[in-house]
Amino acid sequence: MPTAPDIFRLYREMERDHVLLSFKGSISPDLLSAVYQVMETKLNELGEDPKKKKKVYHVLVELLQNIYHHMDEMQEAESGHRDAMFMISRSEDGIYYIYTGNFILREKRDLMSERIEKINAMSPEELRAHHVGRLETTELSEKGGAGLGIIDIARKSGNRLIYSFHDVSDKYSFFTLLVNV
Repeated sequence: MPTAPDIFRLYREMERDHVLLSFKGSISPDLLSAVYQVMETKLNELGEDPKKKKKVYHVLVELLQNIYHHMDEMQEAESGHRDAMFMISRSEDGIYYIYTGNFILREKRDLMSERIEKINAMSPEELRAHHVGRLETTELSEKGGAGLGIIDIARKSGNRLIYSFHDVSDKYSFFTLLVNV
């Protein structure tokens, strides 16, 4: 258990790094709803430009919905629960950093990497056309989506998606994603 000075040091580090919100644990619809309300309030308190506030909020919603709908539930013996993490921070120059992390099956790693690399290589015009093309298709994934989330995140943020995979077992990897807005 951390001692009081450790907690104070952590608080100071989070303050220095301008962390607005951080979470690790089980994701539920109620939690997501609360996070959206908290972030809307924080963005208002910061007096953020309405256009930027809308972008940040949209990217945050897409990222958290992706975690909720697409994370792979680990076997009880491996983790004991369905954990994920996310953190939102804001630099002094007004750039928002949204970090997410969740478990995925290792067999999905290559496909996820290919999708992100393809999106990262596209210009804004190519992204827009790719988005329209996905809207016109009737294909749905096994989770019920059309694969628009990650495209939308790249379009709204206007930046490359930064990601990594960390193997945690022979079956699972921990997928981390950083998006700057």
